[in-house]
Amino acid sequence: MTTDALSSPPPTGLRESKKQETRQLISDVATGLFLAQGFERTTIAEIAAAARVAKKTVTNYFPRKEDLALDHQDAFTASLASTVTGRQVGESASSALRRAFIDATATADPVAGFSGPEFARMIADSPTLSARLRDLHDLREAALADALADATDAPRGDITPRTAAALLGAVHRTLFQRIQELTLTGQDNAQISATVIAEADSAFGLLEPALADYAEA
Repeated sequence: MTTDALSSPPPTGLRESKKQETRQLISDVATGLFLAQGFERTTIAEIAAAARVAKKTVTNYFPRKEDLALDHQDAFTASLASTVTGRQVGESASSALRRAFIDATATADPVAGFSGPEFARMIADSPTLSARLRDLHDLREAALADALADATDAPRGDITPRTAAALLGAVHRTLFQRIQELTLTGQDNAQISATVIAEADSAFGLLEPALADYAEA
């Protein structure tokens, strides 16, 4: 083996794998600390020390402290828009979102709000995380509005898709909060799913008179 071979960087696939391992390690360590001592009390320096990485490494992977706790945020903000984009032929936006929510609830998907009691309590006890979660709901609604505009050939920013997104986003926001509330009461995922699926039928049903045929594929 030559000196050049010894000093050359690892293949791209290996580098990416190492990055993902480091990112996951930092995330797991941070979550453990957050649950043990609370989000607000835990510092980036403590997380770096526990993960045995530099503080800058932590912030390179997670620019904001909240990113360490809410690591599903990208999937969360894109979820409603991607459901509308991938709706079935003949399916309206409302029907697609309703179907996707029921499926996510049946499988206790974390993106739908299933997090376990310790994590739910951590969010509820942290003003910073609670505020960030509200921001993520707003970002998800904005992405949904753009997807609805594209689906109906309306200009982005048009009042109709924005209003439809606000209504559909409010249902998802309410149901997400409901899942968190039930989690904090000590109910298990099966109990929560059964309750929220029934409540989702009522919540989405309220929008049917206005949105039953809106953005039909």
